[in-house]
Amino acid sequence: MKLRNLFSLLLFTSVLVAAGSASAELRIGFVNASKLLEEAPQATAARDNLQQEFAPRDRELVAMTKEIKALEEKLARDAAVMNETEQRGLERDILNRKRDLKRSQDVFREDFNLRRNEELGKLQRLVVETIRTVSKEQKYDLMLTDGVLYASDQVDITNQVLQRLKDQGGSGKR
Repeated sequence: MKLRNLFSLLLFTSVLVAAGSASAELRIGFVNASKLLEEAPQATAARDNLQQEFAPRDRELVAMTKEIKALEEKLARDAAVMNETEQRGLERDILNRKRDLKRSQDVFREDFNLRRNEELGKLQRLVVETIRTVSKEQKYDLMLTDGVLYASDQVDITNQVLQRLKDQGGSGKR
């Protein structure tokens, strides 16, 4: 599958190069979308927002883990002096807390992944929109991104798009 995609890309590029030879006015550019998604201030803002949004729940999970560990230590330390009913009750309490913790961790992970995907989707739409705007303004005929094996600095407009995203600010037009 990847080999077929690579072959198609090479064939497509060959056709474009041939067309470029016939018409010197064809403008082709390249953008490193991965770099934009990492370095754009909007990406940093999204990461910070997610961290701030989920930090309280993360602290709760850490506190629950510490409570369970403390109960397990108490059980290990005091098991010899506890009667059988107390020992079973504490074991049951630990088991129930572990179940609740696992459930809470699963819900946390799902909620975090959903929000992260929402933020990533917004960021991707903004990056694509900005790439299109810069490409149109600079009159490019074709703009390539992922799957490019090599792009010279002459056709790489990643830094120009990154600067545009920075100019839009950390929150951007999302």
